[in-house]
Amino acid sequence: LEYLTLEILKQTFFYGIPLPSEDSVMDNSSDRQNGSTFLYFAYGSNLLKERLQLKNPSATVYCVAKLKDYKLVFGNHKGLASQRWHGGVATIEHSPGDEVWGIMWRMNMSDLESLDRQENVKMGTYSPVEVNVSTSRQDLSCRTYIMNSCVYAPPSPQYLQVIVMGAEQNGLPEDYQDKLRSIQTNKYEGPLPVMEELEKALKKSKERTEEIQSDD
Repeated sequence: LEYLTLEILKQTFFYGIPLPSEDSVMDNSSDRQNGSTFLYFAYGSNLLKERLQLKNPSATVYCVAKLKDYKLVFGNHKGLASQRWHGGVATIEHSPGDEVWGIMWRMNMSDLESLDRQENVKMGTYSPVEVNVSTSRQDLSCRTYIMNSCVYAPPSPQYLQVIVMGAEQNGLPEDYQDKLRSIQTNKYEGPLPVMEELEKALKKSKERTEEIQSDD
């Protein structure tokens, strides 16, 4: 299976449709206060909207955010290779002076169980944690996930590509995008069913974009 490229990304995503403004972000606070939604900080493959929405359709971009004193690493829980991605997957670990950029998603509580399932919480692969992230306007508390018993391992090219696509899609800082692109992979070239799902989702996204543009 030929994995997705950034050229496909450029042909697919919503050019001319801006991310939510800071003012609109603040208007969503009432939903969080009444417990109908929660904030989730994504730093790995869930940076890509189509990836996250495969199982969590309520996810909408809240804002770009930075997690201070952490760094992005790749590995596997207890050294067991990911069957989904055939390589190391992303996690974060405490590292004074470093930072991890990501996307804060606003999600309905109805998707919380699905998100935990994606992160294999019940199996003990990841643990949900509350972290404080910085945005352009304020610091916010949100949910993220940290791998347990991580044994370092390089990611597959496909997995890294999804992260890079998500970073570009959401406009993360260019120097951080360059840092992501420089990460060494395990050069896996075999098929990945999840990439087939993503290709279908990206195709639908492109079709919706074309419909919107044709209506303008």
